[in-house]
Amino acid sequence: MTTSENILIKNHGNGRIDLTINRADKHNALSRCVLADLAQAVTAQAQYPQTLFVVIQGAGNRYFAAGGDLVDLSSVRSPEATKLMSDEARAALDTIRNCEVPVIACLNGDAIGGGAELSLACDMRVMTSTARIGYIHARLAITPAWGGGTDLCNLIGSARALRMMTRGEMIPADLALQWGLADAVLNDGIDGQDMQDFLAPLQQRSGTIMRCLKRQTVAARQGYSYAERREAEQQHLIETWTHEDHWNVADHILSKNR
Repeated sequence: MTTSENILIKNHGNGRIDLTINRADKHNALSRCVLADLAQAVTAQAQYPQTLFVVIQGAGNRYFAAGGDLVDLSSVRSPEATKLMSDEARAALDTIRNCEVPVIACLNGDAIGGGAELSLACDMRVMTSTARIGYIHARLAITPAWGGGTDLCNLIGSARALRMMTRGEMIPADLALQWGLADAVLNDGIDGQDMQDFLAPLQQRSGTIMRCLKRQTVAARQGYSYAERREAEQQHLIETWTHEDHWNVADHILSKNR
């Protein structure tokens, strides 16, 4: 199933939806059309109650996404056009940041520039052992364009973020894991046991739980106040505590202890 020629969709039937950026011949470069199609696919797949999480990956095995498509962006020259481009791309990544369910970036290859920003817009990142992630914008004499600088500072701290951005470093998987840029390294590829082991606990959760927990992290990401986040957390507890899913589990445990 496809939403366009740019994005391939695979439903695994167990709560997992894969979205593949299908531009291997162009290193999965992110044109404005690709970003719009990706945002549309994320929104469409997350709306189904059976969807527990979405995995985004790139076609091939060399690149997750090699940044913005410079051919597509070559006409963006004025301040007004630049702001519009940034607004549109940031809105596409905000769709991922604010998605109803967790979104996982599966770095089957390098995530570079705008591709790195896309990976950090996701909630979690897993990387093959040979993949790298790099904020190389400074090599092109620009800064992050799509909200990714903010994400990077929030995720690894301003000092490491500044190091990465000023040096244009390509961070390997083992260091990314150490810094918190990655949540797991896949030593046997994207279809191996490491990936299955990482995803297995997520597939044991209910849709209600996944959506409530995602809403709590969105509130933190958007800078809600301490009081607002505590209020939301309590409301999520009420919603999940009184749900039949909770009592099915609780009553099963209670019955074993009688």
